[in-house]
Amino acid sequence: MKTYHTLITLFLVLTSFGVFAQTARIQGVILDENGKPVENVNVTFSNGFTSSDQNGYYMLNIPANEEVKISFSHVTLKKATQIVNLKTNENFILNPVLKSDAEQLGTVVVNSKNRNQIQGFTNVDPVTIQKNPSAMPGVESVLKTFAGVSGNNELSSQYNVRGGNYDENLVYVNEIEVYRPFLIRSGQQEGLSFTNTDMVENVDFSAGGFQAKYGDKLSSVLDITYRIPTKFGASAEASFLGGSLAVEAVSPNQKWTNITGVRYRDNSLLVNSQETESNFRPTFADVQTYFTYTPSTKWQWSFLGNISQNKYSYEPLTRQTNFGTIEDPIALLVVYDGVEEDEYKTFFGAFKSVFQANENLTLKFIGSAYHTTEQEYFDIFAQYRLGEVNTNIGSDDLGSIDFSEGIGSQLNHARNDLDALIFNAEVKGVYQKEKNILEWGFKYTREDIRDRIVEWEVIDSAGFKINPPIVELPNNDQPYNPYIGPLVPYQNVRATNYVKIDRLSGYLQWSRKDEIGEHEVWYNAGIRAHNWQVSGDNLEGKSQTTFSPRASIALKPSWEKDMVFRISGGLYHQPPFYRELRDMNGMVNPDVKAQQSFHIVLSNDYSFKMWNRPFKLVSEAYYKSLTDVNPYTLENVRIRYAANNNATAFAQGLDLRMNGEFVPGTESWLSFGYMKTEENIDNKGFIARPTDQRLKFGILFQDYMPNIPSVKLYLNLVYNTGLPGGSPSYADPYVYQSRLRDYRRADVGFSYVLTENNAKRPDGHWLKNFKDLSLGFEIFNLFDNQNAITNTWVRDVYSKNQYGVPNYLTTRVFNLKFSARL
Repeated sequence: MKTYHTLITLFLVLTSFGVFAQTARIQGVILDENGKPVENVNVTFSNGFTSSDQNGYYMLNIPANEEVKISFSHVTLKKATQIVNLKTNENFILNPVLKSDAEQLGTVVVNSKNRNQIQGFTNVDPVTIQKNPSAMPGVESVLKTFAGVSGNNELSSQYNVRGGNYDENLVYVNEIEVYRPFLIRSGQQEGLSFTNTDMVENVDFSAGGFQAKYGDKLSSVLDITYRIPTKFGASAEASFLGGSLAVEAVSPNQKWTNITGVRYRDNSLLVNSQETESNFRPTFADVQTYFTYTPSTKWQWSFLGNISQNKYSYEPLTRQTNFGTIEDPIALLVVYDGVEEDEYKTFFGAFKSVFQANENLTLKFIGSAYHTTEQEYFDIFAQYRLGEVNTNIGSDDLGSIDFSEGIGSQLNHARNDLDALIFNAEVKGVYQKEKNILEWGFKYTREDIRDRIVEWEVIDSAGFKINPPIVELPNNDQPYNPYIGPLVPYQNVRATNYVKIDRLSGYLQWSRKDEIGEHEVWYNAGIRAHNWQVSGDNLEGKSQTTFSPRASIALKPSWEKDMVFRISGGLYHQPPFYRELRDMNGMVNPDVKAQQSFHIVLSNDYSFKMWNRPFKLVSEAYYKSLTDVNPYTLENVRIRYAANNNATAFAQGLDLRMNGEFVPGTESWLSFGYMKTEENIDNKGFIARPTDQRLKFGILFQDYMPNIPSVKLYLNLVYNTGLPGGSPSYADPYVYQSRLRDYRRADVGFSYVLTENNAKRPDGHWLKNFKDLSLGFEIFNLFDNQNAITNTWVRDVYSKNQYGVPNYLTTRVFNLKFSARL
């Protein structure tokens, strides 16, 4: 078995590169009662040992994510003990004072859990992420149950936060920013989220008011840390929707570690539940590896790599959608011809090195590269007719179309290609002295994008071509008068762009923990700067610079009730990415300004016990005032910007979330959010933004059968009020304001855990080889709600009416799942 493990390790070494520390680190200076350094103090825990040098300095690697009792002993001083609980790769400074007359015992005030209270982050258990039933599993599906986070498309991993859009969210894996594809226009094309849940160790999420050390986005931060293996292990999962495999390995000297994950996804089961009958097989696959190497206590090295390929082959056949009212039911029947062939390939690699210069100073060096090649090709010809639906309950033709009211057709064509290459080089530093922490960073980014857009749409109603509403053309009133104008597409976008963006960004921030009387207080203040310039073929933008000061104060009163009050905010800028530079016609405006938001968040965390079990209530009120806003339209998950900074906006709301052990031993939560966001375009007045999600309710509930504890239940409930949208193409939002229907969805999963009673089984039992072995049954969209993501607009040539026909998402779907972990 040892040889087997060694061979696997060797194989992973040859196929990957990488690093990081596999444990947490505690260090500091040991002092006596007079404040002088103490030499030769024994610093120990159950599996480790070190001693202080002549300056009283010590450093010790300890296991992460568990309580560890550290002992400090000296021949002439009393013994001291301290209990710590640190995150993976965390460096914690502890400067104990050894006394001559008493033994000390304490617990570290700032650990992984209550640090989130101070900084305004929410921690998500990786086990909960893996068990959560969702049509699109992953971290994002859990985030969508949070107040302030919205996602009205179960086929998409994208999410909106407090009035922002999909492009306004930062995502980090091991402090490395990750990106998503550019050309995706619908959720069913997305495939896999970047984050591999089999590799996740820790997940922190902030919905706003985050510190200056986090990047230049307006809405949120998702900070993910991948797991560092401590011994050989493996996990596997298989279902009707695909499968995954992850392998962990550690070298004999514990200096090299690797975790590699392979995933495959086939969304046919979900997409074929929609109303459009099709020949459809979307397949998505990726490989990720995280390699770590720790040559000494001074250096840490790591590599994170990812290769993914998403193929989307779609051949629609027919569709029938019933809509209208009970008195006047209408059906849309569509017959399709043509096919869509999309492909997205991404390659990502990042090196990271951490250097511990001394007990106070830590330096980090990060370099990453992201390359994506994307293709979107389709020619879809659709012929439709509108008709009245037979509602006679006794009829054999119930639900069929009695006669047609209108006929028409449309032809959609696209040949879109994009090739993007992004390089990042970054240096970070952390200096800690007593109660003060100083952090800084400097980053250079080079973005090289080559983009070709060729897409058009022709609409024909009852044999007569429909002209676009935004072009001055002669009236087309055939057959009464002949049409003598030019034949032009209803929509036509053609552009070729070669764009380069050079960015320099950096931050400086200070933190301090202090006391006001018996109350604890934490201060944080910092500033970010970002300079960028856009260039390319026939393009030369101005050099632009933004400064973003941010600050926060957290107070923990010395009350009987465990509460933390926090106020945070400042200026947040979002310098434009390529998508934000490109206008509705595909042309690039190199001088688009950074959108700016003044953001303030007031929050309270209240920890309490109910039914003798731990609970927490988190309340956050927020307000954003936005200027230089870049208006956009949202269709499914595709965002198209105006690229002219011609609007102002605001967002305000209240988020509530209560989590705790509603069932002993399991964590569940309830969340509620109220939010209002509006924009004022060209001083025409305020109207709802595309992400104006007024009310949000979310529940994630875990339970088990008392008499059969091996049977687990996981329930995911989401209710969102309808978003603005579904308007016809080119409709003026000031003339046409409508909302899609409310989004209601319930997903439930049942799991039978075969290893539940392993502790009672005798040694040598075959189930003892598994840490987890379970069989699962999932029901997606339990109540079979009809949720719509957009509208298809068709016209009746006789009545001259246009009908908005809902494009429904997935119906009820059943799934079987098997999972195992060694």
